[in-house]
Amino acid sequence: MTLQARLVVTRPAFTLDIVLDVEPGEVVALLGPNGAGKTTALRALAGLTRMSGGQIGLRGRPLHTLPAESRPIGMVFQDYLLFPHLNALDNVAFGPRCQGVPKAEARRAAAVLLERVGLADRAAAKPRQLSGGQAQRVALARALAVRPELLLLDEPLAALDAHTRLEVRAQLRRHLNDFDGVTVLVTHDPLDAMVLADRLIVIENGAIVQQGPPGEIARRPRTDYVARLVGLNLYRGLADGTQVKVEELPFSTAEPLDGPAFVAFPPAAVALYRSRPDGSPRNLWQARIDGIERHGDNVRVHLDGPISAFADITPAAVADLDLTPGQQIWASVKATETHAYPA
Repeated sequence: MTLQARLVVTRPAFTLDIVLDVEPGEVVALLGPNGAGKTTALRALAGLTRMSGGQIGLRGRPLHTLPAESRPIGMVFQDYLLFPHLNALDNVAFGPRCQGVPKAEARRAAAVLLERVGLADRAAAKPRQLSGGQAQRVALARALAVRPELLLLDEPLAALDAHTRLEVRAQLRRHLNDFDGVTVLVTHDPLDAMVLADRLIVIENGAIVQQGPPGEIARRPRTDYVARLVGLNLYRGLADGTQVKVEELPFSTAEPLDGPAFVAFPPAAVALYRSRPDGSPRNLWQARIDGIERHGDNVRVHLDGPISAFADITPAAVADLDLTPGQQIWASVKATETHAYPA
């Protein structure tokens, strides 16, 4: 049931041109900034957006020649799009009925799926009577009811509040584990991607810029977008042993490398000083405070200088250092806190 596709869609702002190869039972997340082409790719797979070129194959059979209604896919839309006049049971039974399954048989199968997603007691409820999490699960059951070979999820958790999202994310992961077809989901939320997907494909400006297991993407981002997504400061430079020259700033690192390299470190690894610290830490530079904002339980300080960086410090440290925007400050990072890898 392998999905092998090259999706080419020409847009006014850019051309989407990506290659997807997804194995049975694998969950792949398309991740990227707004307007990168993620949803365009999903809609092209579904047959809802016309392709300018390329092809889609599933189990060796061409899909791109088939209309949307003839493709063996199930799709969960961002807003779920449940039929408001049908109850949960009949929403789930709708797909099999369209495939010619007798009404009683379709409703029996729908009841099994509702029980599987924990909503057997809500079978008679109309969409307006369902919570966001319940509606999401009905939409998933409806997508699975047609016994798809390819499951497409478009921002499946975006419409949920934070508390519901936590619960439904865990439930969705379990349901995806039980699905033996190919799953492709689109999300802009890195946590959704990390929890739900076996592999991430990062798209920027219509092209794949990085792909791999979630842990690898988080450890070794290759673009500024991915670095921000996983919460790292990221720089590209030239390595010579355990030193990487970034702009004109030499960075000492723990890993010896030669040639083009990335250097990454978390904002929490950045220490700030009002005056040049004694002992001259290995990675030290002077910067100007460009901004200060709350970031969870800490404070994120935006630094501008030879390199731009984020530093995460405690509110108490902000008070002790008496930090203000526009102020000159010294920043340092220990070599052991940096991570260098080939560019």
